[in-house]
Amino acid sequence: MMTRTLRLTGPIVVGADGSTGAQAAVTWGIQAAERHETSLELWHALGIPDYYLGGVPPTDDLLRKIRTRGEAILREAADTAGHAHGPALETHIADDSAAPALIETSGTARMIVLGSTVHSRFTSLFGGSVTTALAGHARCPVVSVRGRTWDLPAAWQRPVVVGVDGSPSAEPAIAAAFDEACARGADLVAVHAWEDVSATRSFGDPASRYGWGSFTDSAQRMLTQQVSMYRDGYPDVEVHQVVVHDEPRQELLRWSAEAQLVVVGSRGRGGFSGLLLGSTGQSLVHHAACPVLIARTAKS
Repeated sequence: MMTRTLRLTGPIVVGADGSTGAQAAVTWGIQAAERHETSLELWHALGIPDYYLGGVPPTDDLLRKIRTRGEAILREAADTAGHAHGPALETHIADDSAAPALIETSGTARMIVLGSTVHSRFTSLFGGSVTTALAGHARCPVVSVRGRTWDLPAAWQRPVVVGVDGSPSAEPAIAAAFDEACARGADLVAVHAWEDVSATRSFGDPASRYGWGSFTDSAQRMLTQQVSMYRDGYPDVEVHQVVVHDEPRQELLRWSAEAQLVVVGSRGRGGFSGLLLGSTGQSLVHHAACPVLIARTAKS
């Protein structure tokens, strides 16, 4: 079987909006840039189109205030990053709203990093949060920095966890998870939860009555097959495979309390192509106890 590895290039791009979540994203982005030996870019979006209410443009005075505030936010983030990351740092300010500005830059980025509270002034152009919009349209991985344990001294001992469901979107997730585990010197836990609805809840009987063992064996073979495409390319990464009969979102949320990073695809098995982000990804972005990486590529 052909061995695959992930070879991403470009800077780590961090969205800075002055929020507490964005400050955490800057710190996470600094660490990511150092792990992957690449540059760091800080972006702030002014969101000027959002101020055109009823087709009436904002006043010059308001525009000056918006820009002055944005420059101050970006300067503060750059001061934090500059002390830690050194000269390989660029700052950018965009007139556009956050989602379209970051989607545009995603074509040349290694990944985009956002705080869990990053939002545009109003709902983004795509009808949801900036993270959700990017998870559906970016051309590189998107990270939502969640939780409070990822920056603790013992965080490096935690594994990287990837959700695998057998769908095509799982492959960039597995590749990104191997890449992150390798860069962090961490173990990789590949998790497959093979049933969305438990038999006990649906039928009122133990799952064993329905012969789920054969489904579990099949799921284990699928998991091994998908993981093996990347395993040989990362010989230093220790891999653990977990197959459970449970809801994927619940299983991955549980693992997020023990992981330093959870990785999922942008859409899962059975997902509708029009959805920006699958239900499992949505749950993790809003409720995970650690940072979440939504794996996307230029072809996603």
